[in-house]
This record gives sequence, structure tokens and C-alpha cells, in this order.
Amino acid sequence: MKNTVRYRIRHETAYEYRNDVVHSHQLLHLVPRPTAYQQCLEHVINVAPAFYRKRNEIDNFGNLMTRVEFDHPHRKLEVATDMEVEVHPRPTVDTADSLPWERAAAELTYRGLDPSRDNLEAAKFRHESPYVRIKTLFNEYAADCFPSGRPVLAAAQALMSKLHTDFRYAPGETTVSTPLIEVLKSRRGVCQDFSHLMIACLRARGLAARYVSGYIRQIPATPDALVGWGASHAWVAVFAPPFGWMELDPTNDLFVGTDHVSVAWGRDFGDVSPLRGIILGGGSHRLSVGVKVEAIQ
Repeated sequence: MKNTVRYRIRHETAYEYRNDVVHSHQLLHLVPRPTAYQQCLEHVINVAPAFYRKRNEIDNFGNLMTRVEFDHPHRKLEVATDMEVEVHPRPTVDTADSLPWERAAAELTYRGLDPSRDNLEAAKFRHESPYVRIKTLFNEYAADCFPSGRPVLAAAQALMSKLHTDFRYAPGETTVSTPLIEVLKSRRGVCQDFSHLMIACLRARGLAARYVSGYIRQIPATPDALVGWGASHAWVAVFAPPFGWMELDPTNDLFVGTDHVSVAWGRDFGDVSPLRGIILGGGSHRLSVGVKVEAIQ
């Protein structure tokens, strides 16, 4: 088991607009949320232009969120976040000790009884969401991962490995709006596509699965390099009683550990986008994003 790791992370986002933006509301998910396995020791968000109003909030999923409003004309928006995060090892579990997947799904179904608090929370992540539609095709694709009686965590691991084997990591060939049906047909995409598709397959079986955004350790040009470093990353959490939420990274075919820093989670990318908003004016724009993740101990 790896020891505790401390990271220094910088996330830069810049929008350059063709015309003046006369008014803008932006929603930021850029501060790592505290969990049992990580603490954000410090963070600073710098925004330009400097004339803005800011309000910190907690969203519906418990994520730390910042609202920023600009009411002065501008043609460039820059957001730079510096943070230091400590990530702790997670206990090793045996996938065979999780409930059979059929029972895990059944316990999330309303049966006229008061559900447990954990089951009630998990049930929010069983249904369709804007970027994750539930289709028979996804159920069929994952069928061999869900034989009768297989423990839910073992089934999720098998699905993760299947996606990692069948799909090619291909930056630039999809966008967040590319339908999952197209991703499934082309067998190409990036971390958000693989995560959305894995979530769709799990939810198609009646299981609870959520989308997790964050960062991964930066180890370039080595055999141990993880796919997807240098940008925001995404992975999946599945509700697997009795362990609760377990996180899996289909892009790299591994359980999440000290190489990952989570920022926010929700139903899909739309709930946890690092920066999204509504603008008046601006016309066309150019976007640039840079992420640096440095282990400092």
C-alpha cells in the first residue's frame, strides 16, 4: 500500500472572445472536496479581469462551488487555481466480499419501506442524467460482466477492464456532447467518455454510479505514466455494499488510490464541470486549459 502523498496542483483556464462579453455568470468547481482519504490543505483562486463579484457555496451534491459574476466588458477570462492536497491510502478490499449485483440493485429499489440513509443517497445516482442515457445497447454490451450472482464490485471491475481493453484513448476525437451511442460504436474517446459509458452500463443494471472529476499524478515519459495526466481527469464511483462507494478508473483500468485527487462528484460531467457559465456577447471564443500536478512528498 502506498504511503500518504502530498500534491501541489495548478489548474489554469483561459477564454479569449472575439467580441466584448458585457455580462457573465460563471460556476467553478475547482476546490477539492474533503473526504475520508484526502484533505485540501490550501487553495487560492485568482480571476482576471479583477472586477467581479464572488460567492462560495455548497452544491446539491456536497461539492465546494464558487459563483463569479462579471458586469464589466471584457474579451478575456482567466482563472488560475493553486492548491495543495494530501491524499491518504485506502484500505484494500476483496471484491468477492461485496453483495451480489442483483441484490445491490434490489436494495436501491423503493419497496414501501424506509430506506437506509446510505441507500437513499445512492438512489440519486441510479437514473438517467443529461449526459448519461440508459439504453438497452449498454445493457447488452456489459452483459458478460454481470453473470448471475457475481459480486457487484467484481462485476464493476470486470466492466472497467472490458472498457479499457475495447476502447482507445483518443484526445480530440470526441467532445462532451458526443452521444454515448457514438462512443460505443467508434470505440474511441477520452476519460469523460469512458466514465460516462461505464456509468451508463452500471445504471442500466439498476446500480448506483456517479461521475468523479479530479486530477491524476503526473509521471510523464515513464512506463508507470497514467493516461490522462496534464488535464482534468474523470473516473467512476459505484455503490458496492457493504463497502459503500468504491472508485474505479476505466481509462487506466485500476482502483483509485493515492495517484488520484478528487475535486467533485455528481451524476455526470454537467454537474461538476470545472468552469461553466452564461455570457452575454463574446461571439466565438478560444479556450486553453493547463493542469500541472506535482507530488511534493
